[in-house]
Amino acid sequence: MLLRKTGLPRSRRSGTVLVESAFVYPVLFFLMIMIVLGAMMAFRYQLVAHLAREGSRYAACHGAQYAAENNTSAATPQDVYTNAIAPQAGGIGAKDLSYSVTWDSDNRQYRTAVVDDAVVNVANTVAVTVTCQWDTVVFGSITVSSTSVSTVFY
Repeated sequence: MLLRKTGLPRSRRSGTVLVESAFVYPVLFFLMIMIVLGAMMAFRYQLVAHLAREGSRYAACHGAQYAAENNTSAATPQDVYTNAIAPQAGGIGAKDLSYSVTWDSDNRQYRTAVVDDAVVNVANTVAVTVTCQWDTVVFGSITVSSTSVSTVFY
């Protein structure tokens, strides 16, 4: 209406917005989906890393000395999963989560070793690896894994 009052000829661009939108919107939606998936991937990795740290902390704190002082048994890999990993695995199903717990030699605080013809105490460590199979729905399944190593101190 305004163009006709000023006497200017009317532009013949009636379908331009539709054509431009057909090119721009798919790219925009793809970028938005990629940003959301990237954020979910970062969250999933942080959760798996947290589970590995909590598992190694639990195993390091519940070793042979803890068992002797509290008249209980030392932590086993199943105890680490039941008491440290599973309660904090929010959003990850048990079928998608796997773990492994390995001690250097045993779950005591120190082991003896011979260094330069001298017997010394060497600290034992425990390593907990947590692995998650994450189904992204869009790009298939992605494996997210983290390992945490702690010194056995109790």
